[in-house]
Amino acid sequence: MPPLHTRPEGLEAAIVDLDGTLVDTLGDFVVALDLMLGDLASPRVDRGFVERTVGKGSEHLIARTLAQVGAAAALYESAWARYQHHYAAINGEHAAVYPGAAEGLQRLGDAGLRLACLTNKPQAFAQALLERKGLSRHFVHVFGGDAFERKKPDPLPLLRTCAALGTAPAQTLMLGDSSNDAQAARAAGCPVVLVTYGYNHGEPVRGVDADGYVDRIDELVLDRAPRGGRTPARGAC
Repeated sequence: MPPLHTRPEGLEAAIVDLDGTLVDTLGDFVVALDLMLGDLASPRVDRGFVERTVGKGSEHLIARTLAQVGAAAALYESAWARYQHHYAAINGEHAAVYPGAAEGLQRLGDAGLRLACLTNKPQAFAQALLERKGLSRHFVHVFGGDAFERKKPDPLPLLRTCAALGTAPAQTLMLGDSSNDAQAARAAGCPVVLVTYGYNHGEPVRGVDADGYVDRIDELVLDRAPRGGRTPARGAC
């Protein structure tokens, strides 16, 4: 795909994913799952399994983990409670902001875009993580996986987030790391750019239908629009 030379017409806002896009939280997931499985006297799962499985919400992650270790599905409620307990205690402790993420958010804001964070992570965990990593100041809204009736890749969360931002989907960029983000964006009618370093369920992200790809968020540079004019953009896609 050729480099992006101009800002998409009328772009006014951006919706940004969290896990795998802004923050590498894989270590948090691994530790919380290890502690949960220890409480249930179950075998552990390896890091590769966790990396392939995250991204569709805690419910999916816990159900898949129980199935992976051969635990009874009836343990789900207990597993959920223990996972929530442990994750709350270590949220952000084993996680790191990706290089260029904070700088990229600053540049998007400087370009005049309103920013919202939309993640399948539970909202309380998302807000706490953003605050701990110094990223919350960039966002006018934060919506977690429990904020709406459905999660990404359903388009509903994007449509509701656009409504909260006061922008039409076509005016709202989706910035994520996975097919979940891209599928939701396509269905909602949002342009979408994916980072190349995220999780994407263990699959190459450049195989996902998107409008562009960046190795760092600060590569996607949108200049502030002159009064009455379009804003030029520069980026690697």
